[in-house]
Amino acid sequence: MHWKLFIIGLICMIYENDADENKTQTSYDFKLFTLNNELLVTFNGFYTKSVRRQHIISALRNINEFKFGIKPHLNDLKTILSDFDVVSFDSQNLTQVQKVKNTLTRYSAIKTVTAHKKIVQSLKDTSERDAQRHPLRWTGPVGHITNVVGANELWSAGITGKGVKVAIFDTGLAAYHSHFKTNCISERTDWTSDGSLEDNVGHGTFVAGVIASSSPQCPGLAPDAKLYIYRVFTSRQISYTSWFLDAFNHAISRKIRVLNLSIGGPDFMDAPFLDKVRELTANGITMVSAIGNDGPLYGTLNNPADMPDVIGVGGVDENRKVAKFSSRGMTTWELPNGYGRVKPDVVTLGSNVRSSSLGRGCRTLSGTSVASPVVAGVVALLLSVAPQSSPIAIKQVLMETAKRTLGANIFEQGAGQVDAVQAAALLQNYKPRVTLHPPYIDLTECPYMWPYCTQPLFVGASPVIVNVTVLSGLSVTSYINSTPIWHPYTPHNGNMLEVSISYSSVLWPWSGYLVISLYASEHAVNFEGIAHGHVEVTIWREDYKSNSNITLPVRVKIIRPPPRNRRIIWSQWHQVRYPSAYVPRDDLKMKNDPLDWNADHLHTNFRDFYQQLRSAGYYIDVLTTPLNCLDAYQYGTLLLVDIEEEFWSEEVIKLRDDVVNKGLSVLIIADWYNTTVMKKVKFFDENTQQWWLPVTGGSNIPALNDLLKPFGISLSDKVLEGKFSVAGHEMYYASGTTISSFPANGRLLSVSLNDQGHDVIIGSQKVEKLLPLPISGILEAEKSTGGRIAIYGDSNCVDSSHMQIDCFWFILSLLDYTNSGVISSPLSEHFEKRDLIKRGRDPERMEGSRLREFTKTNRTILDCPRIHFASPRSLNITINEGSFRRMKLFSLPLKIKTFPKNPAVEQDTVTSMPTTVLILAFLCSISVVLFFIRFWYGRKFRRRSHRVKEANRIYFSNRVGFSA
Repeated sequence: MHWKLFIIGLICMIYENDADENKTQTSYDFKLFTLNNELLVTFNGFYTKSVRRQHIISALRNINEFKFGIKPHLNDLKTILSDFDVVSFDSQNLTQVQKVKNTLTRYSAIKTVTAHKKIVQSLKDTSERDAQRHPLRWTGPVGHITNVVGANELWSAGITGKGVKVAIFDTGLAAYHSHFKTNCISERTDWTSDGSLEDNVGHGTFVAGVIASSSPQCPGLAPDAKLYIYRVFTSRQISYTSWFLDAFNHAISRKIRVLNLSIGGPDFMDAPFLDKVRELTANGITMVSAIGNDGPLYGTLNNPADMPDVIGVGGVDENRKVAKFSSRGMTTWELPNGYGRVKPDVVTLGSNVRSSSLGRGCRTLSGTSVASPVVAGVVALLLSVAPQSSPIAIKQVLMETAKRTLGANIFEQGAGQVDAVQAAALLQNYKPRVTLHPPYIDLTECPYMWPYCTQPLFVGASPVIVNVTVLSGLSVTSYINSTPIWHPYTPHNGNMLEVSISYSSVLWPWSGYLVISLYASEHAVNFEGIAHGHVEVTIWREDYKSNSNITLPVRVKIIRPPPRNRRIIWSQWHQVRYPSAYVPRDDLKMKNDPLDWNADHLHTNFRDFYQQLRSAGYYIDVLTTPLNCLDAYQYGTLLLVDIEEEFWSEEVIKLRDDVVNKGLSVLIIADWYNTTVMKKVKFFDENTQQWWLPVTGGSNIPALNDLLKPFGISLSDKVLEGKFSVAGHEMYYASGTTISSFPANGRLLSVSLNDQGHDVIIGSQKVEKLLPLPISGILEAEKSTGGRIAIYGDSNCVDSSHMQIDCFWFILSLLDYTNSGVISSPLSEHFEKRDLIKRGRDPERMEGSRLREFTKTNRTILDCPRIHFASPRSLNITINEGSFRRMKLFSLPLKIKTFPKNPAVEQDTVTSMPTTVLILAFLCSISVVLFFIRFWYGRKFRRRSHRVKEANRIYFSNRVGFSA
């Protein structure tokens, strides 16, 4: 496994709220490195140090090429029994290390073998100012977090999180901090190599304050909780996977109830870490984790917050809107074969949150890493209401009582904003049950059900796939023993729908999935309207003594099939990304974001492009199979954008036939490729003293050339960058390729751009501008029944990840050409016929590339999947709009009583000072305004009265004179 480098979800913006001061900002960046000469070995059970050592020695008894050692656990006294060890080697040879990995994997007592990982956290701008000089300042229009989530009402009822064990995995906490009660901090442990328990960074102190501070200036949510401080980052902000695993095991032994983890990253394939998180929740620990700060880009969720048994938390701003920085869904584990799950689970205040600083004062942070402890604090309050509640019961009541944010979709806000009072009231009467998220499917409800609601179904369309998370409060392990049942509603056109269902037969821990694929029935070819029905699922608890039936309401809009020239299919199958491949960035200038990890899906980083396509009247399907499964007669254009995957030879033959004989058109949007540049963007891992190379360029140009060879087209390894104008539009070409050969009957668009590849290779700052080179081409098939081909060499202008100037208008013009043969007149004048004969050799695949480890084409081509529709059991049910809305909220009480006031509770534990100050300020402002209004109108009235008196005097004096 190569090195991995990424920005993790803990990026907190620290600044003051003074209007007369400039905002000071600090960013916490996390980078993860794979230690390729260290392997993390997990066992099938917990063993003593000597037993674990003997297992490893036995497994490697035939390995003599190099020496190995077992790294000691830093907290051996606390980890007498453990289920993992770190094995280190003196060899830097990857082949030898892989041999050792394979040998260990085959040993019966060993569960998994993965590369060990090092986490490095760094502060970018450290000019932070404390808020000690202004201890009573109001933090924003919504007030303090205690008011936002309703903690004040729970305090008044005596609910303060008393006795609830809360673990904080962060940078530590001082032993005696004035913001915490003397008995609040139950235990502090250090899992690092520092040998210190103190927080020298400040983030751990802040997070602890959000949860349990007793300071009146910045109160925490659960001031009577018992804090267990796990210092997992050194003062230099370094950590290792093994430190987390040891600390997780310790948390289980301490019977922790809530665990806050304000960090995360996009690597959802780190098996030991994932397994341990599942083990935590299976042992009754509610894990709360930040969803990430890579918004507003979609597909930027962080792990472990994207796991179904973890409460993934997003952030809202002071106006109760989803914060721009908050990462958006979907999860991308399931791609390219399926569709992602809904995340985040809930959102809460993550902007301008006030909490404890390293000193005695308060400071302000923003980010999902501070939204996470807000929810962790709420969970502590809930557990003091119902101490025996399971992690999934807590998650269920939080989601069922959350308040939706208007205008935000489900992949931005999940169930909505946390309401502690409503959640506590619901938890009081909680009975173990099963819930679904989302709890219904409505393809007509926009914007909440985006993107499901953006495109109706029709006969021949790819299915709408909804990946529903099943949350089972019945037991830690539950089962779905029988296939869920599809019930179409006969009076409501339910027979116009076909449903395919897949599901996890075992739900562990506490959760599983239910994937619903919706198709328009062949009977619906001339139908337009709404179809209704529901899916019924039966879940059994672990001992099979009881079960729970739950229904998933379904509402779908169906239309008549659109014409072929309005239909597009996007290939998702041909994407390769992180994790775990090192696929480099598409824009070489974006050095701070080196990895391509957003999945390249129409509903993630290409979301804005998707919206443009729909607004232009196109209907878009997603291809999740190789090209041999494509029904070319259904579509006008195949979209191949930012392709990194290889092609099977069968796909090359199939596509040629589809274009030449079946009228399918192809639009390719490529990116840069140059093996020398790839070597320049390699990474030197200081831990292994080795260079790691990208598996391909921005796009896999050699693979695209294989695909285009039958048409006489090839792309080059030149890397161009720069601005240009065409048809009155300013364009920006960010790290794109050029066309090196093209048929004589085609037309090309050529522009003069900078030779970015040359600049990267020689490290020059001097810009070298090249003569005009072709960056786009259009080609009409020779046969009248054939399709068309259009090419553009840079995808950054339709990719929201690092878009500088969009080129939607240009790509839509190319789509007009591929679908109708017509290109707009201002643009068509720039495409010229030109005899472009290839000189030299095509770009070659880089020697030693590890793409073969990640490609799906290293085996025989896959058979096309067969669709198995659920057997319908029709119901004669009549519903109306209102009843459907009620069905959607079947698990939410119409009214939940609030808690009574409890005067016996100590009122000086925390103080709602920000709210008081806000009310007084508001009243003073109204008084001042009224005073000035009265003063102004009083002056005007006095002046007017004087003028009226004078006029009357003149008038009456004139009248007297006239009478005389």
